[in-house]
Amino acid sequence: MTSLVPVSDVAIQTDCSGSLSSLERRRFLTTSAAGVAAMALPAALLAAGSESASRHTLGDSELLVVSDGYFQIPLNVLVPESATSKEEREAFLTANNLSDETFKPDCNITLWRSGEKLVLFDTGSGSQFVATAGKLLDGLAESGIEATDITDVVFTHAHPDHMWGLIDDFDELTFPEAAYHMSATEWNYWLADSTIDTIPGNRKTFVVGAQNRFPLIEERVQLFSAGDEVLPGVEAVDTQGHTPGHTSFALHQGTDSILVVGDALAHSVVSFEKPNWPSGTDQDPETAKATRLKLLDRLAHEQSRIVGFHLPYPGLGRVERKDSYYQFALVD
Repeated sequence: MTSLVPVSDVAIQTDCSGSLSSLERRRFLTTSAAGVAAMALPAALLAAGSESASRHTLGDSELLVVSDGYFQIPLNVLVPESATSKEEREAFLTANNLSDETFKPDCNITLWRSGEKLVLFDTGSGSQFVATAGKLLDGLAESGIEATDITDVVFTHAHPDHMWGLIDDFDELTFPEAAYHMSATEWNYWLADSTIDTIPGNRKTFVVGAQNRFPLIEERVQLFSAGDEVLPGVEAVDTQGHTPGHTSFALHQGTDSILVVGDALAHSVVSFEKPNWPSGTDQDPETAKATRLKLLDRLAHEQSRIVGFHLPYPGLGRVERKDSYYQFALVD
């Protein structure tokens, strides 16, 4: 039977009311997460200093991809039956060994260490979305990264699996030392009074979640527009459609670059081989379709690396053109 880290093994300080201070709450969460994660790993891996992050170079800087876990959705949400004819849909799914029942996407979170900056792209699900996700703090702890080390958090968009990890189990900021960055279009959309009345019913909780979290960073968030340099070497690329302000980010270091695509390309087969099929995960399927086609054409031409939030872990690869469609090719 697996046992949890006993509270007595963690140094806890309280304020005069007997409650955990904000700093000690965060330390307790991080220490506990690291301990539980460590007990799940074989001793041989621990002895070798195994880390959960996938590490890569970008010029003279370092790129890390940390898993936030995964979740599952019915495949007919990703590929609605209305996307194409029944015969074409079934033939495609069969040819690619795709179940017609469930889709279990990985959740890959990108960190970029450049100079004095440690930039986190999205904050993951946190503990209030699904049980199989929200593992970011575990991965950071295993990689020797504390929440207070994060200098900047840059959001692709405000869906739960990308930003509900903004807060911890005590409803306090998970990354308390960070500056926050989000598309002005995205920020304004989720805060608008009309959004909850116009969004589909199964996404109304997305609005509530965003509106509960945004006020916590209102005084420190920096809003940007497509084409802006969000941070040195971080260019905002307009990939709207999945959400109104969905943004990808081109990271530049010397002559090297990589594109953090968020959910603009969400499936390693469907998004590349059938980019003209509408997806039920997109708020504006027609705009998202146009975005995918334009993005794939650009990436295939430039041969820039990409990292996708829901592509197979660690989500790092290139776009290749094959006949009349595209392919996702994993790279080291």
